[in-house]
Amino acid sequence: MTMKTRIAATVAAAAIVLSAGFAAAQNYSLNPRYGTLNLSAGFQPDPQVVNVEAGGSRSARNLNSACAGYIDERPDVRLNYQSGQFQLMISADASADTTLVINGPDGTWYCDDDGGNNGMNPLLRFNNPPSGQYDIWIGTYSSGATQRAQLYVSEVGSR
Repeated sequence: MTMKTRIAATVAAAAIVLSAGFAAAQNYSLNPRYGTLNLSAGFQPDPQVVNVEAGGSRSARNLNSACAGYIDERPDVRLNYQSGQFQLMISADASADTTLVINGPDGTWYCDDDGGNNGMNPLLRFNNPPSGQYDIWIGTYSSGATQRAQLYVSEVGSR
């Protein structure tokens, strides 16, 4: 194989790998399945609770190797948050093992599996939360399987 052919083959292979990665990405520009919460520090009632069907067909591991579970393409819930002096806790509660994936205002992917209630539910705590948009997904461990769950957003405690 000539050098020119090798370079062309390498570029073609890289394009295929990159396009596959982008196709698997979550799309936080889509409208969330279960709505948007617009909250400012000191919000009431605390916690805010949203009923969801957790799960989807996309592996959260494609976002970050520390992420687990299967989630939908579009967010389950969008949180627009104006921070203050409080911490921010986002958690999920379900009768089955669930995971939590959040794209924070800084563009970082945050994930948790069992940091919350009963050792099966996720919890992410932001001690100094930035203001901005938090796109939230709740996942399950089987592709395509859904599970009734509740999303909790709190500044004073976790579920």
